[in-house]
Amino acid sequence: MSILNCARAVSRISLARVRNACMPDPSISSAVIGVGSRVTLHFSLTLGDGTLIDSNFDKPAATFVMGDGSLLPGFEGALLNHGAGATIDVLLPVEESFGAVNPANVQVLPRRKFAGLLANSTDPVVEGTMLSFADAGGFEIPGVVKSIDEDTLVVDFNHPLAGREIRFKAQIISVIPADVQVMEIR
Repeated sequence: MSILNCARAVSRISLARVRNACMPDPSISSAVIGVGSRVTLHFSLTLGDGTLIDSNFDKPAATFVMGDGSLLPGFEGALLNHGAGATIDVLLPVEESFGAVNPANVQVLPRRKFAGLLANSTDPVVEGTMLSFADAGGFEIPGVVKSIDEDTLVVDFNHPLAGREIRFKAQIISVIPADVQVMEIR
């Protein structure tokens, strides 16, 4: 089919109906994931014991650009050099997922600084409550209250999944190489 005929076909019917004649099918592409690739996939994250953390297998697939900071390096490493149709199932060690628990990220803070929050009976602060703090640059830092006593609050600023092995499963739907421009037509 010529380019002109493809253009006419796209203007008359959906892109999906002309994909076979005009465009390579992304599911049979020979492209593999590398830095800058546009990747579409379904994924799930579970703890080592199988507890589900997050999944989009029952939702629309996610699309990201490899190396854009959307994924932690361990997750990216598990995807590198795989192509459309590949299935990934890897148990990432602590160092390749959310990192080890850093004891320096557990802070003991004076209770008096939280008097207003602790007096709030509508939304009480108790052990396990996630609080939002601002760092010197004004960026939000979440912390989980680990304990409260008469004088102090112990707040853990580690990522909630720090110190945990994470099972990462992915079904790669499509891979578009970094050197291919993508234009979405709606």
